[in-house]
Amino acid sequence: MSLTEYLQRNQKPILKEWFQTVVETYPEETAKFLKKEKDPFANPVGSSILEGIQGIYTQILGGLASDDVVPFLDRIVRVRAVQDFTPAQAVSFVFSLKDVVRSHMEKDGLVAQYAADLAGFERTVDRAALMAFNIYMECREKIYQLRVDEIKNRTGRLLERANAIWESRRAEDGSREES
Repeated sequence: MSLTEYLQRNQKPILKEWFQTVVETYPEETAKFLKKEKDPFANPVGSSILEGIQGIYTQILGGLASDDVVPFLDRIVRVRAVQDFTPAQAVSFVFSLKDVVRSHMEKDGLVAQYAADLAGFERTVDRAALMAFNIYMECREKIYQLRVDEIKNRTGRLLERANAIWESRRAEDGSREES
């Protein structure tokens, strides 16, 4: 049996543990909710995490041959980019897959047998993490640009109001001088 076959056979318990690991990066009350609530409408973040990690796992097992993993990473990273996560915390969920897989393989006594293949798998996970970091940075840049645009709009409106007030006072002063 190859490492990929092993990972496919053990997909359900690995994904379950990975989901638990990702959810535990949230505050305690949030983590409880994300684990407990199964309705995707009541728990869109938990649903996005679950769907995202399933897609990421499938793509990693396929070797990340294309950018097909990006939408799955995006589902998770986009949410984490607007929350109070540092960049490292926001993408750490990808790296945690390595620990989960290694833990399962240690339980089954297979780490030594698949050492070379495991190193390749971990490099693939690292590539996915770098993709996640790029997505995170794009999201943060967009957030900062939105903030800059909002400040420009507010400043513009304030200047327009100040100009209108100035023009109004100037007109009043001009009508007083004529009288």
